[in-house]
Parts: sequence; structure tokens; C-alpha cells
Amino acid sequence: MMFASTLGVIFAAILLTMLTGLLTVAVCVSIGSTSSATPVLQSGESVFKLSLAGPIQDSPADRSLSLLLGENETLSLKEVLEAIRNAKEQNTIKGIYLDLGVFQTGTAGIDAIRRALTDFRESGKFIIAYADNYTQGGYYLASVADQIYLNPQGLLGLTGIASQTLFYKGLMEKAGIEMNVFKVGTYKGAVEPFISDQLSDANREQITSYLNGIWTHVVNGIAESRQLPASTVLDFADEGLFFADPAEAVDGRLIDGLNYRSEVEDLLKEKAGQTGQRLKTAGVAKMKKLEKKARKYRNKIAVVYAEGEITPSPASSLYREEKRITEELADELRKLKEDGQVKAVVLRVNSPGGSAYVSEQIWKQVSELKKSKPVVVSMGNVAASGGYYISCAADKIVAEASTLTGSIGVFGMFPNVTGLFEKLALSSEVVKTGQYADIGNLARPMTDGEKTLIQGYVERCYQTFLTRCADGRGMSVGEIDAIGQGRVWTGEQALKAGLIDELGGLDQAVDRAAQLAGIHNYTLITAPAPKDFLMDLLKKQLDETKVSLVRDLIGEDYEYFKTLQQLRSTYGIQARIPYDLKPL
Repeated sequence: MMFASTLGVIFAAILLTMLTGLLTVAVCVSIGSTSSATPVLQSGESVFKLSLAGPIQDSPADRSLSLLLGENETLSLKEVLEAIRNAKEQNTIKGIYLDLGVFQTGTAGIDAIRRALTDFRESGKFIIAYADNYTQGGYYLASVADQIYLNPQGLLGLTGIASQTLFYKGLMEKAGIEMNVFKVGTYKGAVEPFISDQLSDANREQITSYLNGIWTHVVNGIAESRQLPASTVLDFADEGLFFADPAEAVDGRLIDGLNYRSEVEDLLKEKAGQTGQRLKTAGVAKMKKLEKKARKYRNKIAVVYAEGEITPSPASSLYREEKRITEELADELRKLKEDGQVKAVVLRVNSPGGSAYVSEQIWKQVSELKKSKPVVVSMGNVAASGGYYISCAADKIVAEASTLTGSIGVFGMFPNVTGLFEKLALSSEVVKTGQYADIGNLARPMTDGEKTLIQGYVERCYQTFLTRCADGRGMSVGEIDAIGQGRVWTGEQALKAGLIDELGGLDQAVDRAAQLAGIHNYTLITAPAPKDFLMDLLKKQLDETKVSLVRDLIGEDYEYFKTLQQLRSTYGIQARIPYDLKPL
């Protein structure tokens, strides 16, 4: 019955895909026939409503594809910043209505949006923020507003920042799995969950250091925007006022008032000079389209997005929603080197690292590209380990104060499942031509000779990593080693250590690239060019079909399956940050 059901789903999916393809042709014709029309603000649309909920990714999102498939829109940081900039330039827009839900991005992304909102305010326009409940990141963002309102029954989630590490050692022992670990770097804590049941002193030290750095940055930002002493913000968090009467937040001047959404919207109507029963607003989609047509110049600066883990192959469709960096990025950099119209490249890196081999291939192409035109790296929420590896050769590195970077270290993990085989009454036998012919065989313990070989290889990888960083930063290998050892730094700390050149966002990195290229007038492009819309749509639907089949077959265990699939990518030689970083 299960096979028959599965087969029926597959045939239905194929039929649906074919029909969708035919429908898409008609839709694309429709889109093409209307896209030339210049959008205009309707009468009374004098407020830009910036609604933030769900994930905000770094690279541009294909919003038209999501719209066709009936999915929730995924905003990109680029879209949000463009929309705010366009709203500032629209004379008819009087202010911003910052409507905050539970959105997901790192502190560095929030910093970029805060700068854009601050610039908007400096033009003389207003910003009013509202939320049913403020997440910590949401409040940090809202703190730049002229006025902040909270639902009378809402919560202000200022609690501080915590990091939790899950240890697998006990579970693996019960399952009969031993993890052979090889690493270089005192602070390279990515392997600790597999070989220990607690954090090492060095690992705890570095986590404490960067958490305190980010928290101090957030607290000071809120205090400065609200014109309060930092102690007010710290006391609210440390005294556990998260669950207190929200009037406490008003008394502490963290919130301007407790109002229902309808009351805040009435206030917005009044400030914008609107009449009528309902507040009229323009959203991100319309505001983005209102951007003035910029003059096209022959000279170009290309922005290339490197987002996600660094892996040998693209993301499996079974967890396709997560971005990956592969050797395709190296191919794209090679093309940009040969493009005479591209005078400089900005590499936007938002990655915890991953495969040391792939990182080396991308580093090579960054180095080659740098010989013919300037390369500037703009770091997002995290650009660590392999993410720093692919960045270190750039002419300049620009990062946010709260970016997590560094983690210059290498590790390798190879499981031994002999105990699991015994529990399952499995056995195996190997016939080989030499003592190392079956190196990496999971069904037996590693020999001392194999361990020596692998540790030597890991140490050579680390020396290569150090050399790449030293050459790129104009430092000695010893100097890099002293600040390396797998240690994670915030952008602010990395600036003092010499790992980056300045603090700032993507716009600042683009300005630096233009200066290095010696050009004033240029066209900013995103590389690579958008994929074929129809083929991307069909591929996405087939991927969704695969995911649905697996979800249906294994039910609630799908999330465990997904986690195991992702853990598999950590086996082998890795240059990866130790933690899955959570948003504020």
C-alpha cells in the first residue's frame, strides 16, 4: 500500500509539474506585458510600512518565484535597504511604520538596517515602531525609531544573549559509535560535542568573549538611540523584567506607550496627514520598484554573494531551503576576471565555513581575480573559518562590529561504528592490497599509523590556512597563528587584531572598491545573473515533491533525518566555525 501511494504521488507530481510549466509560460507572458509599467504611489500612500517577519537572507530573493508558488515572501537584506533608501527619496513618503514580528537575521544584518533607518530619520521624516511582542533583535532595531509602542498585553524580550552547546558523546557511546577527531587550534571547539560532555576552558573563554562583545554592542546601541544610560537596559534584562507588567518598560523609557495596533495606526494617519478610516501604506515590494532609474555606465562593480556552508556539492533538495557555497563560486569569479567592463568586485561573505578543499579553490580564484582588479570583502553576520579563508586574499575586508569572524583552524572527524555493528549483529570482512588500502573504513578502529597520517594532513592544512592569511593580511605566519588557533572574534575585536580593515556594511565596501579601481561613475550589478525563471520554477517544484515524499514516509522523524544528513557534511577535513549561531 505504501509503494502504491508513493507511486501515485510521483505520477501526480509529474503531471502537476507539466501543467505548471504550461501555466508558467502564460504567467511569464503576463508578467512581461506589465513589468514595463512604472509603478506610482496611490493617493494617500504617504507611509512606508516595513513589516519584518520570518528569515531575512543576505542575497537577493526571487520574490516573483515565491509569489507564483504561493509561498511566503522571503525578504533579503538588499531589498530592505533599497526600500528604505527609496522611501527617503520619495517626497510623498512622510514616514515609516515599522511593524515588527518574529524575524530572523543576525546582529550584523540588524546593524545594517539600523543605519539605513537612522539615515532616513536624518532627512526629517518620522519612524514609528509597533509590535505585539518585541524580540530582542526586534527591539534593538526598533530603538532607532522616534516612538516605540507595544501592545498592552505584550512583552519586551530583553534578556541578554546565551549560547547552548549540545553534546553527542553519551548518545554516540550508547549507539556504539566512536568519533576519531583530528584538529589544530586550541579554540577549535566544533569537535567538542563528539568527544566531551562539557566545554573546554579555552572554548568557554572565547564564547564568553564574543557574547559579551555582541551584548555590549547591542546595549550601547539601544542606550544611545533612546538617550538612556546603558545601566537602564542592563538592569531591565538582569532583573528579569521580561515577564513583568509592560508598564515597567514605559517607566524605564524603553517604550513610549502601551497601545493597540489600531491606536498606533490612528497616530500614524495623523502624523502623515491622512484622512479616512484606514491607514494607507506602501510596502517593500512597491517601494523597491519606485527606485529611480539610474544612469547606466560602461564601468561596473559586481557584488557576488557567498552565503551558507562551504560544501563540495550544492544543497540536497531534501534540505534545499539552506544556501550553500560550492566551487561554482570559483567559476563565477573566473568569469568576472575576464569581463573587461567589471572594474572591481565586492565579495559579500556570510558563511560559517565548511570544506577546507573547496575553501582553497575559492581562495585561489580570489587571488587570481585580485591580480587584475580590486577585490573587497563585505562580511555579513558570520564570515569565519572557511568563510575567512575565502576572504583573506582580498585587497580590503569590511565587517560589521558584530560580525563573527576569524576561527582560523582546521579539524577532521571520522566515525568508527564497530560498536553499532556489534549491537546490530553485523560483520564485515576486507580483502586489500596494502595496509592503507581501506583507510577510512567505518567498520573497524583506526590504526595508530592511520591516525598519524591524518593528523599530519590536518596540520599541513592548518599551515596552508595560516600562510594564506599571512600573505593576504601582510603579517607573519607566527602573528596569524597567535590570533588563530580556531578562535572566534567579533568584527570589533578582529579590527584590533588586524584581521579586517574597517567596520561598515556593504555600501561602504562598494565605496572602497570604487576608490581602489579609481572610478567615480559605475553601474552596480549582482553576479551571477538570475537563472532561467521557467527552469528554476520546474526544478523547485520537483525538489518540493521529493521533500514531501520523504516527509510523508518518515513523518515526525524528518527533522532528525535532516540533521543527520547535515552532520554527514562535517566528516572529513573542515574549516568551520564551531557553532550554529542563533539570531538575537
